[in-house]
Amino acid sequence: MDIVRTLRLVSLAEATSFLLLLIATAVKYGAESPQGVQILGPVHGTLFIAYCALVILARGRTGWDGRRTLLALVAGVLPFAPFYVERAWLRPVVPEQG
Repeated sequence: MDIVRTLRLVSLAEATSFLLLLIATAVKYGAESPQGVQILGPVHGTLFIAYCALVILARGRTGWDGRRTLLALVAGVLPFAPFYVERAWLRPVVPEQG
């Protein structure tokens, strides 16, 4: 599988897991039910590390300069930003199939 396609998939998974973790955290403190955080915490952590590693590894393939790479890394700590990275910065890099 192409590294940019892998980064796109991991970007979406990381952003989704982050949002689910935020919901699980609210449930943890609102309903005193920590199970969601106990499950989603490690899943999100693994996806976050994979996202950061793939951003660095895919830098050459995407043609990103240092600034864009740094912004993509910072996007990993913002709840909706990896969705933007996937949609606006990664989707045009994938070659047309046809």
